[in-house]
Amino acid sequence: MQQQTSEHYKRALRAQNQVLKKAVVDEQANSASLKEQLKQKDQSLRKQEQEMDSLSFRNQQLAKRVELLQEELAASEAKGRKGKSKGDSPSQHGLQTQSVFDEDLQKKIEENERLHIQFYEADEQHRRQEAELRTRLTELEKDSEQHQAVVDGLTTKYMETIERLQSDKARLEIKAQTLEREAKDCRMRTEEWINHLKFSDYNSLNVPPHNRRHQLKARDVAGQALSFIQDLVAALLNFHTYTEQRVHIYPLDSSIEPISPLNQKFSQYLHENAAYVRPLEDSFLQLHQSITEDTVTVLETVVKLKSFADNFSSYTHFLQKILPYQLKSLEEECEAPLCTAALTMKNHELQGDMKRVTSVFEKLQNYINLLALPSVQQDALPQSSTSAVFTQLAAFLHSLHDAIKEMSKHYNQKAALEQELPTVTQKLCTTTECLVGSLSSLTSSTGKIATFFSNNLDFFTSSGYCPKGCTVALNPLQAESMLANKKKAAGYIHALRKPRPQSVPYRDALSNRRILTSSTESREGLTQQVQQSQEKIARLEQEKEHWLLEAQLGKVRLEKENQRIADLEAQLAAALGGSPSSQTAAASTLAQSHEEAETEQKAAGKETTLCTSLVLLLYWLLHVGDEESREQLIKTHYMVRVGELTTQLQISDSKAVHFHSECRALAKRLAIAEKSRETLSEEVKLANQNITRLQDELATTKRSYEDQLSMMSDHLCSMNETLSKQREEIDTLKLGSKLHVPACVHTDARLLGSFRTEHVCDLKVVIFS
Repeated sequence: MQQQTSEHYKRALRAQNQVLKKAVVDEQANSASLKEQLKQKDQSLRKQEQEMDSLSFRNQQLAKRVELLQEELAASEAKGRKGKSKGDSPSQHGLQTQSVFDEDLQKKIEENERLHIQFYEADEQHRRQEAELRTRLTELEKDSEQHQAVVDGLTTKYMETIERLQSDKARLEIKAQTLEREAKDCRMRTEEWINHLKFSDYNSLNVPPHNRRHQLKARDVAGQALSFIQDLVAALLNFHTYTEQRVHIYPLDSSIEPISPLNQKFSQYLHENAAYVRPLEDSFLQLHQSITEDTVTVLETVVKLKSFADNFSSYTHFLQKILPYQLKSLEEECEAPLCTAALTMKNHELQGDMKRVTSVFEKLQNYINLLALPSVQQDALPQSSTSAVFTQLAAFLHSLHDAIKEMSKHYNQKAALEQELPTVTQKLCTTTECLVGSLSSLTSSTGKIATFFSNNLDFFTSSGYCPKGCTVALNPLQAESMLANKKKAAGYIHALRKPRPQSVPYRDALSNRRILTSSTESREGLTQQVQQSQEKIARLEQEKEHWLLEAQLGKVRLEKENQRIADLEAQLAAALGGSPSSQTAAASTLAQSHEEAETEQKAAGKETTLCTSLVLLLYWLLHVGDEESREQLIKTHYMVRVGELTTQLQISDSKAVHFHSECRALAKRLAIAEKSRETLSEEVKLANQNITRLQDELATTKRSYEDQLSMMSDHLCSMNETLSKQREEIDTLKLGSKLHVPACVHTDARLLGSFRTEHVCDLKVVIFS
């Protein structure tokens, strides 16, 4: 129930995580769009400010020109009041004013033409860019459709292949289980016979005494080692856990943006560290529990050491698996934008430290496997090589302590450099401090283990048990005999405290032993005689059945002969009591009966010869009196049967060989298919990532093109507004010039002055509006 609740809680957290990720992505997209809109507004504001500045400057120029014209108009009116003699001057002044307006009009026309050309060029450029973008968009959509079709085809193909391989795998697993059961049965029988032979050849008198002091020392040493192993396991668990947390925080914070796929895989592997670290403590605890006062503790009898060696090998393989991800993660930290040269150097030093630590663990694995080998395979490690293995193991434990100490020092320096960065967060600082603390604990625990192993090296290399007159190590059979003798001795001492029965003299014991040995030999001889008698009885039973069949055959033949003799006697009596013709008929009848009997025997012989079954063969044997022909036929029948059975046996052997080779081929195919499935799964993942990336690029391209189109549209709208304003100004100027020309023809200076004043005022109002 708790497991179901935890699974439900995990699923709810995953769903909430997906919703939060989607919300973060949407907010990022909204933020990017708002930034783009703000940028566009700033650009449009700058353009409007520039246009306002240019218009204000133009208005100032026009205002100065209007003031100049007003001054000239006032001067011309003053001159007109002095006399009408100077009537030609206003006309000259009007011509000058007209030339000024014509010049302004010409400038406006040129500026309008220039703006039309710019508008046409911008429109052409916009259309060309839009066509190019639409073409590229079409090509990208086609590529996306092609990729999707390829991915769908590959997915279908791979699913079919996986289903077929799964069915093959299930069938092969069933066959493999059957073969494993048969092999296990054969192995168990073989081990029983081997143990039986070893015990039969073993001299139980050549057994060393039980060393209780050695057992107590071994128990104490194993207890100390267990406490150190527990500290080491706790430090390793903390180190891997804090490393996983750091991967989720730096260089990218997974709560804000997704981390790289490599760090995701690295985090997944680090999350599984307990499955490799916890068994080290459990297996060593079992090893400590197996060492008691009543056991024999040598390399050949410590079976639990093999379990610890296997778990240590599993953890070493785990370190080898995560080493490339550790190195790549440090390289990503080096590629971060705020990573300094000092941090890069420390990351490179940490890469070298991690490689060194993994290498030392591999060497420790090799030596621990060597120490665990004698408990599985006898005489696998000579006694002379044991001390060298323990010495090398102690040396590499010190090397492990030095490597982890160096890595802890470099991590401390790296943590100090990271705290100086401006973007460092409190969460990163806390995680880094915890990581440094776990490394300190790991350094302390490895140092204690190395010192403990060096101090007890003499105990490890000493031989606590050794048979008399022999330099080889104690084997498990001798250990069992030693424990059995210890139990017997304990029982004997316990029995001494009780009233003892009268003991048997030594000579009587020797004579009893001889009697027992002779009775054992006689028992073996009688057993062989019983087996021979049983075989002889079985052979006699077969002969008895054969002679019973012969007796039945003879009985049937006797009855037939008696019947035939009775018939012949009756016919003979009838013939003797009758005429000579009747005697002749009787003789002919007798001869005919002989011929019929012979014919019946021949017909019966032919019919039974054609029969192949055993029942018809027995029936035919009952009607044949020739012993040699009967034996020949029986021999022929059984030879044929033996040939058929031999053929069937050969066929069965060939089928078995064929099935064995087929199973091996299918197993190889299954392995190859598994590898290809993994490869294809990676390819499918890469294809999905490429599709996602292309879709993101396509969406980004569409968004950028839409933004560009909106900007071009706004620019065109502003250009149209500018052109419309300029057209209005040109129309106003044209209207003013048309009205000014007839005014110059009038000779009345007052009318001309009033018209000019009204025109200039109207022009000023138009400009400032």
